[in-house]
Amino acid sequence: MIEPKKCKDMNDIRCAIDKIDANIVKLISKRSRYVHEASKFKKNETAVKDSSRVAKVIESKKELAIQHRISPKLIGDIYKMMIDFFIKEELKKWSKQQNKAL
Repeated sequence: MIEPKKCKDMNDIRCAIDKIDANIVKLISKRSRYVHEASKFKKNETAVKDSSRVAKVIESKKELAIQHRISPKLIGDIYKMMIDFFIKEELKKWSKQQNKAL
């Protein structure tokens, strides 16, 4: 992939962004598979929601953002939205597992 400063035109920029976006989506998909598996290890809804863990994850990603010179607010907001979505999905899966156990 061409480095940003070496792009010669908008086509170079768009091709690079498309490749990056494909990798981002692939990694989010992989992350979601881990989240779904995590429900097996949770004892109750509080463990699924685990607000202290959520706060730690978001804070750590904001710190990474600073290291990589990107807006910590942007990264925090993205992770908040993603984690909220995954918690809802995990709660559904956890509830189904509990109903099967009964």
